[in-house]
Amino acid sequence: MDHAVNKFSCGVIGVGAFGTLLAKHVAPLSDMVLYDAVKDLSVHAKTLGARVGSLADVAQCDVVVLAVPVQKMEEVLTQIAPLLKAGALVIDVASVKVKIAALMARLLPDTVDIVAAHPLFGPQSGKNGITNLKLVVCPVRGTKAGFVRRFCRKALGLKVFMATPEEHDREMAYVQGLTHLLAKVVVKLDVPKLRFTTKTYELMEQMVDMVRYDSDDLFRAIQRENPFSKPTEAAFFDAAAQLEKYLDVGKAD
Repeated sequence: MDHAVNKFSCGVIGVGAFGTLLAKHVAPLSDMVLYDAVKDLSVHAKTLGARVGSLADVAQCDVVVLAVPVQKMEEVLTQIAPLLKAGALVIDVASVKVKIAALMARLLPDTVDIVAAHPLFGPQSGKNGITNLKLVVCPVRGTKAGFVRRFCRKALGLKVFMATPEEHDREMAYVQGLTHLLAKVVVKLDVPKLRFTTKTYELMEQMVDMVRYDSDDLFRAIQRENPFSKPTEAAFFDAAAQLEKYLDVGKAD
């Protein structure tokens, strides 16, 4: 199949905030089928230019995208494994890669290609367009990671980085782990609306607002499902404790 000429069929499992963003940009370039275990997608799908299908319908597509929480991934993989057609490409878009890549390799049949991908943006950062936003692609099995890279660069205008799942998770322990910890702390402070703000404070507000409405499932996945996040988290709280000590006694370790 020549993906550069012919539309490919693309099934999306999980049509939450990110699944909707994905469908908005990919549906015009594919024959898209949507499935969500709990949502009625009949009106939503028409708006996105896609159609609604069963889990089996989605699993029979050329490309199957898993846009479900990390905590649900094993269940979904087990369900679709016997339904996938030979030669299909399965892609996840979860925020952690080591665990998910291992699950996909173990649970999916050898007849399908597997790519673990992580869009480094979400509904908030991508609400005004996704051109020049970043995507990490981690090949897991087969030869179609190159197709993913070319399609996302040329058709979607994304900046694509190739990495192993381990390389991805090591960097995300800082990039996402620290960002979400800081944002959650500021949100819990429940700071009132202020008038006398500095540019630095306004930039912090922008950072917090980018992740303020992310789900608890996403936050827990970032902090608990990434094997490299725990040491980063511990170092964060240790540094905060040292700063508190410094302010109290005037001397940091």
